[in-house]
Amino acid sequence: MLVTHALIYLLLAPFIGGLVAGIDRKVTARMQGRAGPPLLQPFYDVGKLFEKENLVVTASQNVYALSYLVFMMVSGALFFAGGDLLLVIFAFTLSHIFLVLGAYASCSPYSFIGAERELLQIIAYEPMIIISAVGMYMVTRSFFVAEIAASSVPIILYLPGVFLGFLTVLTIKLRKSPFDLSTSHHAHQEIVKGVTTEFTGSNLGKIEIAHWYENVFLLGFIFLFFSFSIPVAVAAIIIVYLLEILVDNTFSRVTWQFTLRSAWIVAGMLGLVNLAVLYYLSGGFLV
Repeated sequence: MLVTHALIYLLLAPFIGGLVAGIDRKVTARMQGRAGPPLLQPFYDVGKLFEKENLVVTASQNVYALSYLVFMMVSGALFFAGGDLLLVIFAFTLSHIFLVLGAYASCSPYSFIGAERELLQIIAYEPMIIISAVGMYMVTRSFFVAEIAASSVPIILYLPGVFLGFLTVLTIKLRKSPFDLSTSHHAHQEIVKGVTTEFTGSNLGKIEIAHWYENVFLLGFIFLFFSFSIPVAVAAIIIVYLLEILVDNTFSRVTWQFTLRSAWIVAGMLGLVNLAVLYYLSGGFLV
C-alpha cells in the first residue's frame, strides 16, 4: 500500500503541482486587479520549454538539472511511502545541492550570486525542518512518516511553535516574497533569474517540474501536523497556501541577512522553545 502511495505521488504530483501553480498565478492576478493567465498556463510554459533548444555552458548542467529532478522525486516518494523522515530530509536537501552545483557549473556571475543565495536559503530553512522532524518524533516516538500520519495524537496541539516556525521557512521553500532571494517563480521585476539564469530549454523545464514535485511534498509535510483529521488537514493546507500567496503579494523582498535572522532567531526559537516546553511537561521523557 505504501509503495502504491509513492507511485501515485510520482504520477500525480506534476499535475497537482502544475494546477497549484496555475491557481497561485490566478489568485495573485486577482489580488493585483488583473484577469490573470489561464489555469493551465504552467503546463503550456513547461511544454514550450521542452520544445526549445537546450543550450548549456557545460554538459554537466544537464546532469545537475536531471539530478535535481530525480532526487526531488525520490524525496517525495520516500515521504509518501511512509519512509524515515530524516532520510527524506536528506534527499530533499541533496536535490537542492545539485541545483546549486548546476548554477556554479555555468561560470556565470549571475548564476554564482543565485547559487550563493540558494545556499544561504538552505542554511536558513534546514534547521527548522530538522526541528520539525524531531518534534514529531517527540510526540509520536517515530521518525517514520507512516507512523506519524497514522497517529491519532493531534500533533499541532503539541507543536504550535514548531508549526509557526515551519510556516516561516515554508515561505523560503516556496520561493515567495519576502524570502525569494535565489530565484522566483513569478515575474516580479527580475532581469535575470538567479540560480536558474543559465538553464534553458528542457533543463529549465525539469527544474520547473521539480518545483511542482517539491510543492506537493511541502503540502504533505503540513498534512502531518493535522493528520488526526483529514478534513482539518486539507482545510489547513488550503489556508496555509492562500496565506503564503497573500504574504507574497504584500511584502517586498528582504536582504539575506534578514532572511537568516528570521529563520534562525524567530523560527528557530519558536521551535526550540516549543521542544523544550514539551520535554519539560513530559517530565524529562519523550511524550
